Amino acid sequence: MKTSKTLVHSFALLSLSLAACQTHKEHAVLEHHKIVASSPTIRDVVVTQQYVCQIRSHRHIKVCALENGYLGEILVKEGQAVNKNDLMFRIVPTLHQARLDAELAEAKLAELELNNTKRLFADKVVSQNEVAIFQAKLDKAKAKAKLADAELNFTLIKAPFDGIVDRLQQQLGSLIKEREELTTLSDNSVMWVYFNVPEARYLEYMAEQRQEKEREIIEMLLANGSKFPHPGKIGAIEAEFNNETGNISFRADFPNPDRLLRHGQTGNVLIHRTLKNAVVIPQRATFEILDKRFVFVVDEDHVVHQREIVIQNEMDDIFVIKSGLKVGEKIVLEGVRQVHDGEKVEYEYRKPEEAMANQKHHAE
Repeated sequence: MKTSKTLVHSFALLSLSLAACQTHKEHAVLEHHKIVASSPTIRDVVVTQQYVCQIRSHRHIKVCALENGYLGEILVKEGQAVNKNDLMFRIVPTLHQARLDAELAEAKLAELELNNTKRLFADKVVSQNEVAIFQAKLDKAKAKAKLADAELNFTLIKAPFDGIVDRLQQQLGSLIKEREELTTLSDNSVMWVYFNVPEARYLEYMAEQRQEKEREIIEMLLANGSKFPHPGKIGAIEAEFNNETGNISFRADFPNPDRLLRHGQTGNVLIHRTLKNAVVIPQRATFEILDKRFVFVVDEDHVVHQREIVIQNEMDDIFVIKSGLKVGEKIVLEGVRQVHDGEKVEYEYRKPEEAMANQKHHAE
C-alpha cells in the first residue's frame, strides 16, 4: 500500500516536471521567434575608396654635361635646394677657351682691316666694294667668336628651375663626356600622384563629372599612416586602359609647400565621395548565399519573402543599396536566421533612425 502511494506521488511529480518543461519550452520558442523589423532609410553617405599610389615630382630631370672636359667645380651638395639659374657645375674646357681667344683675335684683326679700308676709300684709293668685303669679313669673325663664346658657356651647368639636387654622379676632377649625367633635379613644389582605377569606377567618375555632382575630396595617407595635410585634385587621366589589369591610371596633383613629399615615395590615395539621398540598411539585416546578398522582406500579411539585393557600397556597419529595396518596405532586422521564406511571423517594428543608431553598438 505504501509502495502504491509512493508511485502515485512520483507520477504526480513527473507530470508537474513535464508540464514545467513544456511551459519553459514554449516560452523559449516564443523568445526564439521574436522578430524585429525595420525599413531602409535615405541619407547622404560619404564613401571612401583607397588606392595604392606612386608619388612623382611634377618636374624631374637628369642634369647632364653639354660639352667634354674636366669637372672643375661642384657648387652644390646632395639634397640642396637651388633656385633657377644657380650655377651647379663648372667644367674646365679643354679647347673652348683657346678657340674663343682665337676667334676674338680674328674679329679684332678684321676690324682693323675694315677701318684701314674705310680710310683708303675716303682717300679714293679703293672702291666701295672693298669696304663691303671687309665689313662682311668682320661680321663673319664676330659670328664665329659668338659661337665660340656660346660653346664655352656650355661648360657652366645652371639649374633650369627651382628644385632639389639628388645624388652627385661624378667627382671633382673627373673627365666628363658630352651628355654624361651629373645629377638629377626635382621640382617638388607640386607632386604628381599616380594610381590605378578599375574600369567600373572610371565610368562612375566620368558620369559624375557630366552630371556636375559634388566634387570629390582627395587625401593621401603616407607610409607611416599619417595623413598628408594638403588635399589634392584630379589632374589627368591617361588615354588608354591596361588590357592585362583592366585599370586606367589617374593622376592627382598635391601642393607640397613644405617639401615633405619627395620623388619616388609611395602611399595611399583616399577619395571621399558624398552620395546624395542614398538608400541604406544595416549590414546585420542581410545574409549571403553563393556570393549574393539577400534580405527578408515582410509583406502586409506578415509573411516574409527572400529577396536579392545589389550592394553599391559597403561601409563599416551599413550597406548602400543599388537595387532591390525601396524606402518604406519592411525588412527583418533581427532574427534573420530564425525565419524562412514564405513564413508568417509576428514582429516588433523599429524605426529606421533607431535601427541605424543601434547598428554600431550592435556591431561592437
